Amino acid sequence: MAVLPPEEVRPLESHAVWSAADVADVDAWTYRLDGAEIAELDAALAVARSHTDEVLDVTRAEFPLPTLSAVLADIADELINGRGFQRISALPIDRLGFEDASWIYWGIGLHLGVPWPQNVKGHLLGDVKDQGKNPDDPTARGYELGGVAQAFHSDGSDLVGLMCLDPGVSGGESLITNAVAAHNRLVEADPELAGLLYGGLPYDFRGEQRDGATPFYHVPVFSRHDERLFVRYIRPYIEASQRHDDAPRLSDAQRAAMDAYDTYIYDPDNRVEMSFEPGDIQFVNNYHVLHGRKAYVDDATTGRVRWLKRLWLATDILGPQDRPARFQAAGAMSHWATARTRA
Repeated sequence: MAVLPPEEVRPLESHAVWSAADVADVDAWTYRLDGAEIAELDAALAVARSHTDEVLDVTRAEFPLPTLSAVLADIADELINGRGFQRISALPIDRLGFEDASWIYWGIGLHLGVPWPQNVKGHLLGDVKDQGKNPDDPTARGYELGGVAQAFHSDGSDLVGLMCLDPGVSGGESLITNAVAAHNRLVEADPELAGLLYGGLPYDFRGEQRDGATPFYHVPVFSRHDERLFVRYIRPYIEASQRHDDAPRLSDAQRAAMDAYDTYIYDPDNRVEMSFEPGDIQFVNNYHVLHGRKAYVDDATTGRVRWLKRLWLATDILGPQDRPARFQAAGAMSHWATARTRA
């Protein structure tokens, strides 16, 4: 996790670089399920339910997708080796109901990767909705906060999936920015600052560390492995680490490097915005794109509450040899796997 000198940093993975203009065509990154494919998902759901009453026990073999599996394999390749994000639309939530839709979402996820736990409680099929947490609570995580916008960030897995059950009253548009393009622009503009972000930075565990362990961990913003770029960036958690007296102090130079990177990731020419409708499923590559959202409005009195289901997935496109050690399952959050639960 050493800082890289300016002469050692270089642009990476130019094939994964895009601009807002390049992805302006919504149809290019939206796969709309047709009637035959929805019928195939219905049939897979029936098979899965014939095996178990617990969705988390459903295996890929128990959710057979003879046609869609090839489509999902192409999507997985696009996520890892291409654009880095994809939307699947037209899952009929109104007909299925939230529970059956969640089973189908789990089954789709199994064809893209292996589910990873999302928190210390071992949630594998998590909820992204207002859970009554205060934004000032130092243990609150973004998926628990209602209404507020979320800064661009990455999650702790190869892929993250979000399925919309209810978009709420208004707002909540999903924002995606190209982390690879922003890295390459920073490298070209200021390689010294870019090199600083190859050094480890402290992250707040948000109270979810192992018993007796330090309440923070270290990971670089940028990691290079066999000419692949791996980005891990949650600036609010980096800044929050400073509440712990024993955490390393962020230097002015490190903050300047993050400020410079922020300039590129928040550039409107480097991002895409999408609205979620019920039945929309979004998948992103956590290493190549960062995601966030706009503020939104709920109305609990009418039941219009924004509710997404979340999956963290490890893809077999990236084998153990294809990731830095810190991005393996036995990383800083491996203790989260001691439990295995729904949200």
